[in-house]
Amino acid sequence: MSENRSELSLEAIAATRDRLGDNVITTPALRWQGDELHRIIGSNSEIYVKLELFQRTGTFKARGAMNVMQHLSDEQLQRGITAVSAGNHAIAAAYCAHQVGTHARIFMPKVAKPLRIARARSYGPEIILCDTQTEMFERAEQAEEEEGRTFVHPFEGPLTVQGTATAGLEFSQQVPQLDAMILPIGGGGLCAGFASALKQAWPGVKVFGVEPEGANTMSLSFKEGAPVVLESVSTIADSLAPPRAEPYTFGVCRDVVDEIVLVSDEQLRAAMRTIFYDIKLAVEPAGAAATAALCGPLKGRFSGMRVGVIACGANIELSDFCQLTQTC
Repeated sequence: MSENRSELSLEAIAATRDRLGDNVITTPALRWQGDELHRIIGSNSEIYVKLELFQRTGTFKARGAMNVMQHLSDEQLQRGITAVSAGNHAIAAAYCAHQVGTHARIFMPKVAKPLRIARARSYGPEIILCDTQTEMFERAEQAEEEEGRTFVHPFEGPLTVQGTATAGLEFSQQVPQLDAMILPIGGGGLCAGFASALKQAWPGVKVFGVEPEGANTMSLSFKEGAPVVLESVSTIADSLAPPRAEPYTFGVCRDVVDEIVLVSDEQLRAAMRTIFYDIKLAVEPAGAAATAALCGPLKGRFSGMRVGVIACGANIELSDFCQLTQTC
C-alpha cells in the first residue's frame, strides 16, 4: 500500500483475527469448477470463491462491527451502541452487541425486508423503524449526544476496515496465489479491508471493484478525487447502495483498487442464477456482484489466470430470491 496505515499491516490484521476469536468463523473457500460458469467464461481460468455468506449473521459485516465493539471501554459498553441499517449491518450490530454484553438501539427503515428485521430482533436489541433515512441518522445522532452511545458505522473507519481485512487474510491462506480478485463495493468497507490484506500477501494481485450501475458512488468518487454524495440510488443490490462515500474507506479503496466496473440489475440476477445452479447457494444480489462482473464486464480478461470472487451475503427472503431469479 502506498500509504502507511499500520492498522492494516498483515501483523495487525492477524492480531485482529485472533482477537475476534469464535465470534466470527473462518469461512470456507473453494475452487469453482461448475458447468454453468465454464459455459459462460470458458474453462481456461482457475476461479476461487470465498464463501463469506456462511459467516455469522449471514454476511461479512460481523467482522467489522465486532472489532469496533471489542475496542470499547467498560464505560462505553455500559452506555450501549447505536447503528443505522436497512438489513445486514443491523443484524451484525445486534449480534455483536449481544456477544459483548451491551445494549443496542438500531434504527431501520420501515420498508426494510421483514426477514432482516426479524433476524436483527432475534439478538435482543431495541429496533426502531423510521420513515426516512434522514430520520434514522438524526435519531442515531441524538442517541449519541444524549445517552453517550457509540455509533457503529456500517463501513467507515479504521477498526471496521481492519475487521473486514481478516476475510482477505483468510482467503490468502486458503487458495493459491491469485492474479486478480473481484470484490463488491458498496460503501467500500469490505473491499478496502479485503484488498489491503491481499495486496500485502500477493503484491502483484490486481483488484477489481464492482458497483451497481444505479449506485456508482465509489467510481464517481474516484473520478472526482474525493468522496461524493448521490441524490438517489436505484439497484436491486440494496446492500451495495449507500448514497455517499466516506473519507477513510474512500482513501483505502483508492489505494488498493486497480479498477472499478459497473454491473446492471440483469447481470446481478444472472449471476444469482449461476451461483445457484453451480454451487447450489441462494445469495442476495450484492452477494452475486463479483460473479456478475466476472461473467459480464470482465468476461474474457482472465484467460489462463487465477481469479478470486466472493459470495458475501445471503440474507434474502426465499420469495424474493425466486422473484429476482425467475427468467420468464
